[in-house]
Amino acid sequence: MDLQFFNKGPAPLIGLDISSTSVKLLELGQSGDRYRVESYAVVPLPENAVEEKNIADVEAVGSAIKRAVNRAGTRTKQAAVAVAGSAVITKIISMPASLSDDDMADQIQLEADQYIPYPMEEVNLDFEVLGISEKNEEMVDVLLAASRSENVDIRVAALELGGLTAKVVDVEAFAMEAAFSLLGHQLPDGGEGKTIAVVDIGATMTTLSVSHDFKVIYTREQVFGGKQLTDEIQRRYGLSYEEAGLAKKQGGLPENYEPEVLQPFKEAMVQQVSRSLQFFFSSSQHNSVDHIVLAGGCASIGGVDAMIEDKVGITTSVANPFANMSLTSRVKPDAIREDASSLMIACGLALRRYSEK
Repeated sequence: MDLQFFNKGPAPLIGLDISSTSVKLLELGQSGDRYRVESYAVVPLPENAVEEKNIADVEAVGSAIKRAVNRAGTRTKQAAVAVAGSAVITKIISMPASLSDDDMADQIQLEADQYIPYPMEEVNLDFEVLGISEKNEEMVDVLLAASRSENVDIRVAALELGGLTAKVVDVEAFAMEAAFSLLGHQLPDGGEGKTIAVVDIGATMTTLSVSHDFKVIYTREQVFGGKQLTDEIQRRYGLSYEEAGLAKKQGGLPENYEPEVLQPFKEAMVQQVSRSLQFFFSSSQHNSVDHIVLAGGCASIGGVDAMIEDKVGITTSVANPFANMSLTSRVKPDAIREDASSLMIACGLALRRYSEK
């Protein structure tokens, strides 16, 4: 099967984000010069079906995908899915600008073992030409991306169990970058020339992606996420994993939840954001960023953006890639607004329908 990390699939295309706690499905269309949300669904996964972004129970994930497709009401069968950045090796190499795409592909296959520390028969490999090299105008910079085939194959298998075909296999960081391009209205000066930190706080992992002028210049993953809050709710109130997850989202917990459980977790989130930024500053020539965008399920926790802005001293907003989109009648505005920050990767994947190689 010819799976590619960058190549767009023919329209229409579903964006499917498989996270540690849920399957998120999103399909975009166009209405005039605006994007339109055609359908979306978020379906929870059983505990431990996905562990630190690795699929552990392919049948459970396939079943959740099938439920998401049914809930969304989509008839589209082709999907874009992503592997985690930690499962991908990326490298920028230089190649002669005179080469055709086919010649470049042949040469990369011949030379790739210099850059990839796995046997070539065990990896899926793709490349994208970034543009003329600044060092030599007769050369082009080429972004090489490779992942072990097992990371790709298990996602393909899960989609097939859910009744879908994997048309595009992307990388989460690239999908986040694609969705980030929709957030200009949320950023100072529309993001032009600015250094923006996107902090994606999911269930088990926090990913910091720093972009300058809408191009990612730094990414780092750390183990921290909303599952810690779910675990504490389980322990404190004697609930099952599913009940704790539901209570966290829908409310109805005892009065002491806010001060004794939620507030300490919000403080831990602030610390995590601050620590992630310190790692970035210490490993780059930057010592500040212009704005922080919060993404992931934890971003929708009320007041956490103001708390981070206050403690870290950098303006902060919660990502909403759908703010300038229209919605079809089957998409409930309140529901997608609540889920917006956790749909960034699904949104970036859905946008692959409109991207060009």
